[in-house]
Amino acid sequence: MSRQLQARIESFPLTRAFTISRGAKTAAEVVTCIITDNGVTGRGECVPYTRYGETVEGVLKDIEAFAEAINSGTSRQELQSAMPAGAARNAIDCALWDLEAKLTGTRVSATACRVLVRPVPTAVTISLGDPADMADQARAHASQKLLKVKVGTSDDRARMHAVASAARDAEIILDANEGWNESNIREHLLLAAELHIGLIEQPLPAGKDEMLAHIPHPVPICADESVHTLADLEALSDRYDAINIKLDKTGGLTEALLMRDRARELGFGVMIGCMVGTSLAMAPAVLLAQDADWVDLDGPLLLARDRSPGLVYSGSLVSPPSADLWG
Repeated sequence: MSRQLQARIESFPLTRAFTISRGAKTAAEVVTCIITDNGVTGRGECVPYTRYGETVEGVLKDIEAFAEAINSGTSRQELQSAMPAGAARNAIDCALWDLEAKLTGTRVSATACRVLVRPVPTAVTISLGDPADMADQARAHASQKLLKVKVGTSDDRARMHAVASAARDAEIILDANEGWNESNIREHLLLAAELHIGLIEQPLPAGKDEMLAHIPHPVPICADESVHTLADLEALSDRYDAINIKLDKTGGLTEALLMRDRARELGFGVMIGCMVGTSLAMAPAVLLAQDADWVDLDGPLLLARDRSPGLVYSGSLVSPPSADLWG
């Protein structure tokens, strides 16, 4: 085999600190996987996430440890059982998809998409802050149709009022990042309904969300940290109305496509989300998002510097990737 796998850590500064209930970051730390075969190169990017016990150094080592297998011809399908789901497998899986597309001359969209690819509307994220700051952020994105608002404190009422008042024409997703609890969730859900919030994402900690099966959902509730792969879906059907599929959780586009289809069979709504990464990380997710109910792929908009070429964003829309970028 003529394949050669390489990987490296890269850092992309953000335009401003990105804050959620678990902390803040000022740069996107990513791991890039490059697989070359007979002069043709495929690329994939992952964003290791400390919430799941990942570090950029550890993920880099995991990718490099699998280089011999990839260089010897391990296929994308074989990769699914050979590596666990997570960021490392995502980078390799997406690099293999890109490589296959370039070697065969067949775009990934022809295989992965059930509809004619088109620009899709994406949410823009409002970082966690005090109510006035979050209202200012919302007003700065007044033209956006969908806002994803980071909450997740013991009392988010003022934040919810502030953003809803500042963005009256936008649909709002509240992302609590596991930050609510049994004592405040009912109050927050009722207020969200009064404010016509469209979706609540992961209000309770993963593994401590049994309560969701026993309380009303006046606003649909979406699983994020509680759902990673296909195997998680059925156990969540009594707790959640929708799921957030992220490639860094599923371990790549291959698993994500299966997960999307099974989620539909089980009656879940589908969101396609992302970690904070570059256009290379978002590119396969844009294809996955072609028939999603909610799309949250604004990672490159948070960066001071993206890859070139990158994805094209126009207003609320993000276009499918060019062949020069990915797939």
